[in-house]
Amino acid sequence: MPGDVVLEIGPGQGTLTRELLGRGMRVIAIEKDRRLAAECGMRNADCGMGRLTVVEGDALKTDWHTLLEAAMAIPHSAFRTPHFKVVGNIPYYITTPLIGKALTPPLPERVVFLVQEEVADRIVAPPGSKTYGALSVGVQVVARAEKLFTIKPGSFRPPPRVHSALVRLRPLPEPLVDQEEIPRLRQFVTACFGLRRKQLRNVLRSVTSRSAAIVAAELAALGLDPQARPEALPPEDFVRLLRWV
Repeated sequence: MPGDVVLEIGPGQGTLTRELLGRGMRVIAIEKDRRLAAECGMRNADCGMGRLTVVEGDALKTDWHTLLEAAMAIPHSAFRTPHFKVVGNIPYYITTPLIGKALTPPLPERVVFLVQEEVADRIVAPPGSKTYGALSVGVQVVARAEKLFTIKPGSFRPPPRVHSALVRLRPLPEPLVDQEEIPRLRQFVTACFGLRRKQLRNVLRSVTSRSAAIVAAELAALGLDPQARPEALPPEDFVRLLRWV
């Protein structure tokens, strides 16, 4: 929407930046490459530099929310800064940490990333599927994830060796976890999926170092099948287990 603030990760030569500015949005573009950062600003000068801020830096190390607060000059709430979105054609090798950072409170209204198709499938995977894992749970406890469409390698220059896909993440009105629980949940779920072929009772014994009797009693209290595999549990069950742990 016109007037919205968009945080763009890796604008490159500024093609998407230009489209966003043309729709009346204010863009904060973070580009690691000094030459590309300069080119992005120059190429889009005629679109209204008053609505474009190009920041030369590493998106993983840059404090996004400080940039946004300065741009909007308003305090943020506990979980959301109003009217900002995060977009980007992000490097495949840092996709997971960038998604984690984008979904760190205060949350945006929307995150739209171009990622490797294999990663997109993991993000949107439902419980019980082969691609369901720690990334799926980590995203889905705070956002609704959608795979919008696939893009073939020939659409890029030079073409990558893999297919890409556009994913859209829309933060839930009521996230399944509290802000302070997010880092612990990601760590817990990663540990559980590291033992994904084991039964849940054995996974929890290994992850928590608690006795078989204690684990069995807690699973019974939660109504969870001790013989289930981690890949069968929906995100909300991982949250329940985290709070017990």
